[in-house]
Amino acid sequence: MALVSLETLLQKYSRPGPRYTSYPTVPVWRETFGAADYRGALSELAAAPDAADLCLYVHLPFCAMACLYCGCNNAVTSKAKVVDAYLDRVAREIALVSDLLGGRRRVIQMHWGGGTPNVLTPPQMERLARLIEGAFDLDWTGEMSIEIDPRIASLAQLKRIRSLGFRRISLGVQDFAPQVQEAIGRRQPEALTRSVFAACREVGFDSINLDLVYGLPLQTRATFEHTVSVVLALRPDRLAIFNYAHVPKLRPKQRHIRTEDLPDVTTRFAMFDDARQRLTSNAYVWIGMDHFAREEDELAVAAHEKRLHRNFMGYTLRPASNLIAFGMSGISELSGYYAQNDARLGRYQTTLDQGELPIVRGHRLTPDDQRRRAAISSLMCNMELPLAAVDDDFRAGLAALQPMQADGLIRIEPDRLTVTALGRPFVRNICMALDAYLKADQAQPVFSKTL
Repeated sequence: MALVSLETLLQKYSRPGPRYTSYPTVPVWRETFGAADYRGALSELAAAPDAADLCLYVHLPFCAMACLYCGCNNAVTSKAKVVDAYLDRVAREIALVSDLLGGRRRVIQMHWGGGTPNVLTPPQMERLARLIEGAFDLDWTGEMSIEIDPRIASLAQLKRIRSLGFRRISLGVQDFAPQVQEAIGRRQPEALTRSVFAACREVGFDSINLDLVYGLPLQTRATFEHTVSVVLALRPDRLAIFNYAHVPKLRPKQRHIRTEDLPDVTTRFAMFDDARQRLTSNAYVWIGMDHFAREEDELAVAAHEKRLHRNFMGYTLRPASNLIAFGMSGISELSGYYAQNDARLGRYQTTLDQGELPIVRGHRLTPDDQRRRAAISSLMCNMELPLAAVDDDFRAGLAALQPMQADGLIRIEPDRLTVTALGRPFVRNICMALDAYLKADQAQPVFSKTL
């Protein structure tokens, strides 16, 4: 095998692509899939002979302040009545969905994301929790998690969140360098993050996750290395390190970020690789594509035993084939279907006021979609694809991956396809080669978060 330099690989494979939290990915879903199709999918689930466990995602889009880098569907507000009005609509959505399900279903995984869920006041959080508990049987021993912005957190608020039953909490950090924070419009002193992290430990969260972002303006290898050093001192249970995607045409706030301040592809790769080496040499396990967990963490154990699963909420160890999302832009994944809510706040609310589910697009998976989804999920979770279960047509399609084998990114053996250590940072490119909807010259944006 000819040796290919890392620089050559970076230039060859550095192009935007999906994060594959779903397959097929959102851009190819159809607007002809609407509320009636989603109702049908929920009715099919209701008629299923076995009461399948569910995952729930609640999108809370409000933030106290805007961050320039952010690719999430959010809105800035400080008005409690705006949040109350939104929760009124979420309540209607929950009622519509639970009626179609025809009975209470057990929920083994729930995540509140955004936006900034801790913008909600304690009574608002209490109200939302009771709305969900009124419609579903929540297994609070499962993976119950929430995202927060440390800049607006307090000890009293954290105690309240823990008292609701949340066991896992995720803190947005991004970067500790003051000049980087200034460039992305997110001033968050290191001392503040340390204080909030300590408070999370104090109130008894079982697991604390930190989110970092590399590739931000004015970042260097040295500044990001300092950020990772601080993180190592804190010893979070889990860590996500996302690659910043600069897509100002899609996210207008990013137009305030100067392109010339962004690190080049070689520097970005080095930032992540430096972090990977530091973390894995300090008792963290590399999970999937861009997550890390302490060796004793159940996610790390599941990764070792190849029991990982992946959905719109990230990597998980508890399989549930049905994920129901509430709130604007929320994406539901039912057996054989995807459905997305309207991402426009006004339209989301108006549709619910009219008594209809706010679905704007979706997709019904074909048998080929399901085969490719299973293959891509196996690669994203376990960095391998067992070939015994794939049919001859699919196996023949693996010929398209021969150039990647020649570059040392994968090994294709009689019984399996394995992603090499060199190829792991390029796993999305490997999955793109299996994507029947993605043309060779078609680029798709990759946002720093999954939703």
